[in-house]
Amino acid sequence: MNFWSLSKAKNKEGKIAIITGANVGIGYETAKGLAQVGIEVVMACRDLKKAENAKQKILKSNPEAKLVLMEIDLASLSSVRTFAENFKAKYNKLDILVNNAGVMMTPFQKTEDGLELQMAANYFGHFLLTGLLIPVLEKSFRSRVISLSSLAHRWGDIHFDNLNAEKGYDRRQFYAQSKLACLIFAYHLDKKLVKKGYDMHSYAAHPGVSNTNLMRNLPKWAKFLSPVLMPLFSQSAEKGALPILRACLDDTLNGGEYIGPSGRKQYKGHPVIVDSDYNSKDKHKAKKLWKTSEDIVDFKYFKNSETKAQAS
Repeated sequence: MNFWSLSKAKNKEGKIAIITGANVGIGYETAKGLAQVGIEVVMACRDLKKAENAKQKILKSNPEAKLVLMEIDLASLSSVRTFAENFKAKYNKLDILVNNAGVMMTPFQKTEDGLELQMAANYFGHFLLTGLLIPVLEKSFRSRVISLSSLAHRWGDIHFDNLNAEKGYDRRQFYAQSKLACLIFAYHLDKKLVKKGYDMHSYAAHPGVSNTNLMRNLPKWAKFLSPVLMPLFSQSAEKGALPILRACLDDTLNGGEYIGPSGRKQYKGHPVIVDSDYNSKDKHKAKKLWKTSEDIVDFKYFKNSETKAQAS
């Protein structure tokens, strides 16, 4: 089979991308890959010192890479708003937004906005960021939004009566909920963009089982076994980034696809279009999550959609 690889991507000189959490793991490898095809990459990170180290590491292997550092904390809605304002003050267009940053199975913690940390950092922050950046995304030809999901989306559901751990907290279930929310959002956003006549698309991607820093919050027994099991079931962060890179760069995609590894159970392998759990395709759930998210982050999408639809 003729699998997609980064070498098949066309040169994208002149295009601009934002990658959240670009200083480590999948985000870092995605930044490196996009820079390789000539894209100017805005590395949107919480820790600028770590981001600078990552930038220098990429420049060492690719001195021509165009890399810009900007600060953002996806667990803070005010930080997300500040980042969007700063980006729009500097750039008048955006071609690719990669909603990558996230945390995994963290101990219970509430953010400054009163949100459960995993839902805030993985989903709500990116929901707001995407909405705030649509005005610059629509100024680019066939722009893209890529949301990172996970195999973990199959573990859980969206518990609307416990979105922020009002009725208890299970770190595994909340991680699953956040990644299911990201996938539902990716699908539903693409439908809305098409319906409202925007020249942009939304995609989802997942890295399979990749050996990244997210594994640091695994239970002790899993950490103990990981040196033995990880080589059997996982792949490197570099290979794990390929589904995200394909979602960013493959011109044959139509919009709304979910990209993941080709191997058994989607653990590892080449980047291909994959299927997802039935929960991720529930239309009623998608509409409720969208409305709830708009209320929580205090931002309404597509305020001028009627005017746009009439103009087109």
